[in-house]
Amino acid sequence: MNKEESSLFTAKQGQYLAFIYYYTKVNGVAPAESDFERYFGTASSSVHSMISVLKKKKFITSVTGKSRSIELLIGKDQLPEFK
Repeated sequence: MNKEESSLFTAKQGQYLAFIYYYTKVNGVAPAESDFERYFGTASSSVHSMISVLKKKKFITSVTGKSRSIELLIGKDQLPEFK
């Protein structure tokens, strides 16, 4: 990822995006908000806020009311290293 691409999102946003990519790849389904809560050790309100921000920035999409419907709108080559 080049410097311009890394400025598209914060480090935390990048980790959420990378989590979506790898979780989906390993499990065959997108993560639920509870999966983010467990992995990042954060409150559901924080996860929900982050998901909303990522949607507004057009990094992800999802179907309202449908669980595990998050999809990345950016390519793997734009993701940071997952930590």
